[in-house]
Amino acid sequence: KEFNPLLVRISKYNDERKKNEKLRREFSANVSHELKTPITTISGYADLLRNGMVKSEDVEQFSEKIYKESERLINLVNDIIKLSRLDEKKVGIDVVSVKMDDLAHRVKESLHPVTDKYRVSFELDVDNVRITAVELMMEELLYNLCENAIKYNKPGGYVKLSIHKDLLNVFIEVSDNGIGIPKDCQNRIFERFYRVDKSHSKQIGGTGLGLAIVKHVVEYHEGRIDIDSDVGKGTKILVTLPVDSNVR
Repeated sequence: KEFNPLLVRISKYNDERKKNEKLRREFSANVSHELKTPITTISGYADLLRNGMVKSEDVEQFSEKIYKESERLINLVNDIIKLSRLDEKKVGIDVVSVKMDDLAHRVKESLHPVTDKYRVSFELDVDNVRITAVELMMEELLYNLCENAIKYNKPGGYVKLSIHKDLLNVFIEVSDNGIGIPKDCQNRIFERFYRVDKSHSKQIGGTGLGLAIVKHVVEYHEGRIDIDSDVGKGTKILVTLPVDSNVR
């Protein structure tokens, strides 16, 4: 009997190890597929240009396609690196008192080119909120939530980032009036490489990893995510984080 607790811990450890190994294999397979697509496209168009098989009036169009796929590839690699660093806890993890209002304004400024490109307004409603957290992770959380809401919106749409708190929790809500998410997809959008609309994701250069990064950050800080979305009406994503988590 005295060995039972130890055996239980060993069993749980083995189960967790098997689960992580399965996730790693699936992730590697997905990465291979996701990398192959833009590389194949770039190689194909470049080969046509190199061999002079493109009409002069089509050169600009082909060059633009190569550029867009290259940009998509760079974004994908960057997101893969971010996730790997988060998985291995190699993000320079310093738990500090993070001023979330300053972070929100910084993220808004960095997303200015994206809001201009997609013609979406971006509003802030943030209190003077502090949270004990890893600042780099908090910035990734805000950036990816807001960027996703902007890109999966419609011209003339809006995105609003709200940050408030009570005695125990910080509430981060990103709301939009964009395309919305079908009910049967809402429990999967935080999976790595999952896309609700693959054609739209390809069009905007989505990597399918942004919300996976969000999920990782929330879980690391012992928080939770709630989503409320209607197709054609918009989406609200609420992240609840403890003001002072046990992250150390």
